Amino acid sequence: MSGRRETTRLAVPVGAHDHVQGLAGAPVTLVEYGDYECPSCGAAYPIVKEVQRRLGAQVRFVFRNFPLTTPHPHAQHAAEAAEAAGAQGRFWPMHDLLFEHQGALTDAALVGYAKALDLDTARFADDLRQHRYAPRVRDDVAGGIQSGVDGTPTFYINGARHDASYDLETLLAAVDAAAAAGPRRTVARGEG
Repeated sequence: MSGRRETTRLAVPVGAHDHVQGLAGAPVTLVEYGDYECPSCGAAYPIVKEVQRRLGAQVRFVFRNFPLTTPHPHAQHAAEAAEAAGAQGRFWPMHDLLFEHQGALTDAALVGYAKALDLDTARFADDLRQHRYAPRVRDDVAGGIQSGVDGTPTFYINGARHDASYDLETLLAAVDAAAAAGPRRTVARGEG
């Protein structure tokens, strides 16, 4: 065995179930499997924002939940909170708040973020209590496992796992190279 990791492909294509920023026709789709309590994901958050800013319409970004609950006891509920906010049309603002306040992910803090986002907080709190979006989070985790995710953050560029560093220069160069290589190959059936 050479010790070289075989390139892993994204097992679950991007589709209507995903949270997406950017145009469906963008030449590059960047998928992240992440954990809201993970310090490495927190470090990657502004890098992804900068890649999006610099490449604009060249990239669409997809975030999928992959909470690592043993080292991060608030990760599961934070993921459920993002999904509960998504059910009220505010996934991305909640996503951003969770990463910007990684050190404060208690249930009380999550409800506070919902209030700050002008969500129906009674509905949001009930969604958390009932674990209404736990199945959605489990689906993301299952897709990640099928795709070979073994830690967070894990990135896929046009369906191929990005195993190099995710520092700004490296990730930007990889996304830029994928854009230059031509049309993306990860279109789900029926997707625009």
